[in-house]
This record gives sequence, C-alpha cells and structure tokens, in this order.
Amino acid sequence: MPTPPAAPSIAGAPGGPPLAVRRLRPDAVLPVRQHPGDAGLDLCCVEAVRLGPGERASVGTGLAVAIPEGHAGVVTPRSGLAARHGLTLVNTPGVVDAGYRGELRVLLLNTDREATFQAAAGERIAQLLVVPVALPAVVEVDALDETPRGAGGFGSTGR
Repeated sequence: MPTPPAAPSIAGAPGGPPLAVRRLRPDAVLPVRQHPGDAGLDLCCVEAVRLGPGERASVGTGLAVAIPEGHAGVVTPRSGLAARHGLTLVNTPGVVDAGYRGELRVLLLNTDREATFQAAAGERIAQLLVVPVALPAVVEVDALDETPRGAGGFGSTGR
C-alpha cells in the first residue's frame, strides 16, 4: 500500500533561528513548507484576488513576521503559478528587513496577455525564504581593485 503524502510543515531546520509569525486576521493562513526540507514557506492571500491581463495589485497575507537579525525575508513567485498563469511579482524578489513588523503584502502581476488570474482567499500566491545576509559597513574609497572583468556589464561576455 502506498504511503500517504506528508502534511505540509511549519517546522524549520534543527538549530535554525525561529520565525515568529503573528496573525493580523483570524483567517490568515500560517506559512508552511509543502515538503520537508523545502526552502520556501508558502504565503497565502487573505482576500480574493482577480487580476486581468497586465494588471497588478498589492495583496495582503494577513501576517506579520519577525525576521531574525542577520537574515532577510525574500518573497518570490511560485513557479507553478508563473508557468500556468504568467503570475509573477512586480518587485521580485521582495525583501523583508529584520526590523519590519507590518503586514506581509505581495505585489502580484499578471503577465498573461489574454487570461484573467483569480485566487480565492487562502490560496498560495508566493513564497517566503529566510536567508542569512552579510551586513558590511560602507567604506568610501578613491579606487576599486582591478579584476579581469573590470567594468564589463550587460552583454560583455558575448551572446
């Protein structure tokens, strides 16, 4: 007999910093990982969403989080919604700083040229990754060290 799939998990990695989450509305869905070890925590909309072709909207999750110091929250599109519906984020990735305590909102964009995207309240619309970040001091200098690439930017490596 096949083993039933595991339920989505809110558990993190052993020894990792906890992510404190506060529901701002009772109907808000806590972020979950769909599979053990997944990097992304799914974020759900707390209100119904309807985006016509080319439309964008700021969509609430009904959640606030306390990103641990030395980390950042990175909000990214869900690959399945991008592939099936052309749904992405206007500011991808969105960055949630450790000091922010307001509602997590997702800036959705429907890139499909013909179809309207719809999601009911409680559906998964994006994912949150909590990643360590370097916090270097800014030091002004007169010159930067030389590298083989130098100032070569867009298109500098060929096709």
